[in-house]
Amino acid sequence: MNFTEGEILYLNKPLHWTSFDVVKRIRVRILKRLSRKKLKVGHAGTLDPLATGVMIICTGKATKLIESFQYQTKEYIATIQLGATTPSYDLETEIDATYPYKHVTREEVENVLKQFIGSIQQIPPAYSACKIDGKRAYDLARKGQEVELKPKELVIDEIELIDYELPLIKIRVVCSKGTYIRALARDIGNALESGAHLTGLVRTRVGSIKLEDCIGVDAINELIDHAEITDEEALNEKKKN
Repeated sequence: MNFTEGEILYLNKPLHWTSFDVVKRIRVRILKRLSRKKLKVGHAGTLDPLATGVMIICTGKATKLIESFQYQTKEYIATIQLGATTPSYDLETEIDATYPYKHVTREEVENVLKQFIGSIQQIPPAYSACKIDGKRAYDLARKGQEVELKPKELVIDEIELIDYELPLIKIRVVCSKGTYIRALARDIGNALESGAHLTGLVRTRVGSIKLEDCIGVDAINELIDHAEITDEEALNEKKKN
């Protein structure tokens, strides 16, 4: 492997890890293997700490490909709880309000989901990485400050109900870059007049890269530690020693 010229790693992101955690840990592992102090490592699309699934990691010169990966279509499987809302629209924060939900039928859910297909306007969550006057929205929200974000246009290519067992529903979503599935859960809850928040999220595909193409953190570490290294700088360093 040549981490300097560029490698692309497909990782199944663990639950509770931030995207920054993933990049940092992989970078440290590679630098240790190469006996170097610097190397570009980045990810092609943020996943929330409470989400798992496909994360593409690029190293060295391959980091130039990150933007092209980010613009590829993504697929998610989302579990949504009706009848309750949270400020973050997921389990990061506590429930702040409850609503009736038993009136919601399967047919009604399927009809509401159809309303979100195509080009839509979505207001990002206050608990997001969007910037307001140079500051991350989630930093402001966690300090209890008022956060107002403008709607953004995005595209949802496909959305379908794959499980219905109130108060939980499970949906599959195929969407464009910039889609917040937490915000989609909020909007679905509003449309159903039941309130809702996200309780589980798996990114199952980025472009043509599927979840089954990805490996876990332990396997990534094993790969880095034992792969044949062809980085010229690292090889030269070994010759000196």
